Amino acid sequence: MPPKKKSPRGRKYSKSAAKSVESAMRRRKKGTLKSGKGGKVKSRKQAIAIGLSEARKKGARVPKKESGS
Repeated sequence: MPPKKKSPRGRKYSKSAAKSVESAMRRRKKGTLKSGKGGKVKSRKQAIAIGLSEARKKGARVPKKESGS
């Protein structure tokens, strides 16, 4: 088996960013993750977006937001 090549850029998302996404997913599953004015989050994608947003606020390494819907 040939050795795996390392990507030249390293990690795209920091470990702390992954932790905050993990935390948001757990809160979504529990039913305590809220968005806006108290609306419960049921969408998996929305939970990930909230987790990444929280990570950005904490200063974790997260790629820039892609504009679009």
